[in-house]
Amino acid sequence: MKTFSKELRERFPKQVLTVEESVSGQVTVLLNSSDATVITRHFLTERQARLVTVFAEDRVKAEGVFYNYYVFDQLGDPSWVILKAPISQDHPSFPSLAAELPSVNWQEREIQDWFGLEAAGHPNPRRVALHDNWPDVHPLRKDFPLDTVLPAFEGERHVYRPTLGEGVFQIPVGPVHAGIIEPGHFNFAVAGEPILYLQLRMFYTHKGTEKLFENLPIPRAVFLAESISGDSAFSHGAAFCQAIERAAEIEVPQRAQFMRAILLELERIANHIGDAGAIANDVGFVIANAHAGRVRELVLGLNETLTGSRVLRGMVAIGGVRRDWQRDQIEAIEKTLAVVEREFRDLTAILQSSNSTRERLERTGILRPEKAAMLGVVGVAGRASGVDLDVRRDHPYEAYRHLPFRVPVYQAGDVRHRLQVRIDEVGESLQIIRAAVAQLPEGSHRAPQQPIPPGRCALSAVEGWRGEIVHWVRTGEDNRLERCKVKDPSINNWPAIVETMEGNIVADFPVINKSFNLSYSGTDR
Repeated sequence: MKTFSKELRERFPKQVLTVEESVSGQVTVLLNSSDATVITRHFLTERQARLVTVFAEDRVKAEGVFYNYYVFDQLGDPSWVILKAPISQDHPSFPSLAAELPSVNWQEREIQDWFGLEAAGHPNPRRVALHDNWPDVHPLRKDFPLDTVLPAFEGERHVYRPTLGEGVFQIPVGPVHAGIIEPGHFNFAVAGEPILYLQLRMFYTHKGTEKLFENLPIPRAVFLAESISGDSAFSHGAAFCQAIERAAEIEVPQRAQFMRAILLELERIANHIGDAGAIANDVGFVIANAHAGRVRELVLGLNETLTGSRVLRGMVAIGGVRRDWQRDQIEAIEKTLAVVEREFRDLTAILQSSNSTRERLERTGILRPEKAAMLGVVGVAGRASGVDLDVRRDHPYEAYRHLPFRVPVYQAGDVRHRLQVRIDEVGESLQIIRAAVAQLPEGSHRAPQQPIPPGRCALSAVEGWRGEIVHWVRTGEDNRLERCKVKDPSINNWPAIVETMEGNIVADFPVINKSFNLSYSGTDR
């Protein structure tokens, strides 16, 4: 820490005001202006760092400024580095990084929408989170009351790039879909069957989750975190709880750490198996989907046995987990996993035995490694395209430092390899759970409840089944929250789908989209 602090001060004496590690494993660098460009380039080029997320906070009432936060992950270093850049309320603007770093394109535009801070020089400064016909409001400013009722929206809606050329047409898909998925608008430009390009528009059902966190009692906020993305309830809940625990220096009992790891892996297994079946279904292999549904049901039943919820809601808590397991529940893990492993092996064999399925998936929806890295793609989609990232390994949390596993990474970047990453990860998750059960220590399942000190900031990351989930919190008075920033992996990965479309046909879109299987809810949050 001292070496790092000295290096930054010597290299950037005019930009760096303070360097502190108020939370273990998290270094915060306070800058003297809103311009983080030079130091960002230093981290990216000389320290082999990755810019994980960018977000803002309104501290006008408390400190007279806004802040932008730039979170970096450095290769081989388990600590997070956070640049904290003040932005004057009189000149609410900051230099955009999006032209050099497309991965922050949407995130900087979110800051513009939510806080009214201009991303100066942004290559596409159009609204992203607020739609075009919203009034000129900035809902995450502190002076915007939660109970504000906005007038009926008027004016022009989102205008898509027009199609040009003889025989070129637009095909709109959505925003309302013929299923239970949430709204999202996909606008294709096609010349016959081949897709020329895709434009997409999200944020049709924005829930205002980050606003709802403000001034919410922290115990209730756990349930809000679980609702961010329904199929990742435990991952988001665990990420939120870890952020609070780090801020308040709460030591989670070892038994609870192992229990959390088991539940996180069960969530991963259930969703990966479901996706394997859904990918097969989208190319007409209905029997494989039926097998996958049956195997997934075994995992969901085990979830209910362990937590009372098929999707693992209501189990994670500040300081650990809400309920301990009895011997028969632990035995159920071992018995069920033996069946799941055998049945999933059979499902994999069925998938691999179908030449027609393999031909539909190979070289379909290719996301090249250089594009994936440029867009900051994470999780399954990233690992299928050469992005070797996994929070469990790179920033070990819970019991993962005691549970070795392999991170599957491929270079091809097509639908088949996104499916293969899922297949490999199911096998790894089964071994992680077995190792965790074998090492499950005795003792308490939850730390004693205690007041959460105000004014503490902390960041937490969890490797959800889709990819990296990030929560950052600032605690407030009376055991409440002042700010909770949520980053679901889908916010990075949606733009990558656009890059996979060229050279494919319209009939390929469903399986390409399913191979990413991104969260509308996690994006809209």
